[in-house]
Amino acid sequence: MRLTQYVFFLILFSPGAFLPGQSTAFVFTGGPTFSNQQWDNAYEREYLLKWHFAVAAESVDNEENRASLLAQFGYHPKGSAIRFRYAVPNGPNVVSEEQFIFRNLSLLLGAKQKFPLAGDNRFFYAGGIRGDYTLSTNLDELADNNPFAANYYPQDEFVRKWIFGLSIGGGTEWMFSELVGAQLTFWVHPDVTYQYDSPPIPNVIDPNNPGVITTLPARRVRNLALELSLGLRLLRKVEYIE
Repeated sequence: MRLTQYVFFLILFSPGAFLPGQSTAFVFTGGPTFSNQQWDNAYEREYLLKWHFAVAAESVDNEENRASLLAQFGYHPKGSAIRFRYAVPNGPNVVSEEQFIFRNLSLLLGAKQKFPLAGDNRFFYAGGIRGDYTLSTNLDELADNNPFAANYYPQDEFVRKWIFGLSIGGGTEWMFSELVGAQLTFWVHPDVTYQYDSPPIPNVIDPNNPGVITTLPARRVRNLALELSLGLRLLRKVEYIE
């Protein structure tokens, strides 16, 4: 948590540490996250809808404003869901849901390439490398009061706290005044390393056949998240006077 607080305040209050001598834009963003996972040897997962929040610092060229460096830090939950659909005679279908939630903090370092639109507005695409730290999950909550939970649910002890991935996206910037604007970005965040990695687990009682001892197969998962971010853009302008 101390590392998290340090990174947050470094981005928010110390632009010179990232971008010395340049104008800097601070962007405060949030929006929906659609994430999914493919668990090996498990049920097919569906998309999980959660909300993310982030703050970013970007370099700004006062003359051309065609490219910038980017550092972004925020809360980005990942995960997936299993939905069970039941048909009810003479009634609507019933849907029950189990959510698998990984509450991650993400640090993204990258760059943006911009193209002019009308006025001072810009279209851009962006990309970079990303590191995530998993604060917590809800896996233990799913397994409560279930003696055979290990057979069906992933276990918190096999969650990887540190994971790495890539981020690519695109969007638009609008300027309402010289120093205040807005930004809309669509991001795709594929992970490179596993969020969860458990080896085969031997000597497990089969819940369907209590007299049978079985081995649980290995389970691995990578995250894939899609995000739509709407943000407030504030410019800290640096001007040189000769």
